[in-house]
Amino acid sequence: MTDGDLTEHHSLAEACKRVLHGIICLLSALSYHEIGTQIPHEVWMAIDRTMRKPGVDYLPIRVFRFSGPSLNEGIEEKKVEGVTVRIYNQAKTVADCFKYRNKVGIVVAIEGLKEYWRHRHCTIDELVQYLRICRVQYIIRPNLEAIVA
Repeated sequence: MTDGDLTEHHSLAEACKRVLHGIICLLSALSYHEIGTQIPHEVWMAIDRTMRKPGVDYLPIRVFRFSGPSLNEGIEEKKVEGVTVRIYNQAKTVADCFKYRNKVGIVVAIEGLKEYWRHRHCTIDELVQYLRICRVQYIIRPNLEAIVA
């Protein structure tokens, strides 16, 4: 691949080459799906809670430990620069932002929810499914009711 073939998602492809079982999540997934205004300076990746933290020196990666259905549900595979990138879908990403609202910020989570709903990226049922998996369906309820109404 030449420098001319690099895309705006080059860092995601590089991260997935280095962290084979990692999944692009949270701010990096929001950015990929063009939800909200966040552009992270690190690649945000989920790994199994039992895995050792990857040792990647030259690429800034922020690691989050997920487990069970929260780790395994909602994964899509995309091709970026010929590399298979595993990334959470839009509904799962919004749910994760509420689960990790102390890390991403509640303003970012609400912005993601508003943008998700405004552009009708998926159905409300799909979003609720992932909210349950992440155990945040009651936390998000007031925001969801205000936006959907």
